[in-house]
Amino acid sequence: MKKIILIAFFFIGLSVSQAQELKWYTDVKEAIKVSNNEKKPLLLFFTGSDWCGWCIRLQNEVLKTPEFSTWANKNVILVELDYPRRTVQPEAVKAQNNELQEVFKIQGFPTIYFANAKVNKEGKINFEGLGSTGYVAGGPAAWIASADPFVKKPALTPEPKAKSKTKKA
Repeated sequence: MKKIILIAFFFIGLSVSQAQELKWYTDVKEAIKVSNNEKKPLLLFFTGSDWCGWCIRLQNEVLKTPEFSTWANKNVILVELDYPRRTVQPEAVKAQNNELQEVFKIQGFPTIYFANAKVNKEGKINFEGLGSTGYVAGGPAAWIASADPFVKKPALTPEPKAKSKTKKA
């Protein structure tokens, strides 16, 4: 009986961990394709992963929690734009991240921008900003509450039905 219970817990744990896995893109153009296919906005996370205390705190208190994983999988496409000091990055990633830092006028870390984006025929990216946030005290529930207005589209109100003008015979 103990073996059956242990096996059950193993499979439950495995399915929960798989359901909570997040895909963080580092290539913005790839993320934009996924964003447009899935009709979800981008969450652009500007971070200094190996030196920024507030970035690390945001990661631990919010971005690595099951609540955030559930919310993110349903609402956004995740993009990490990292500016590490000790970790070596490919030159293409560094150039992309530096360009986006200028485009979004990032002054401090962590900063999270929500945006929709399209790539035109010349390969130029056009962003539509939806809003930004950073570290929010209070754990995942407080952070999600601050982010929801940027990703939740207002419900479309149905147009009033036109009154029929047919004559009764």
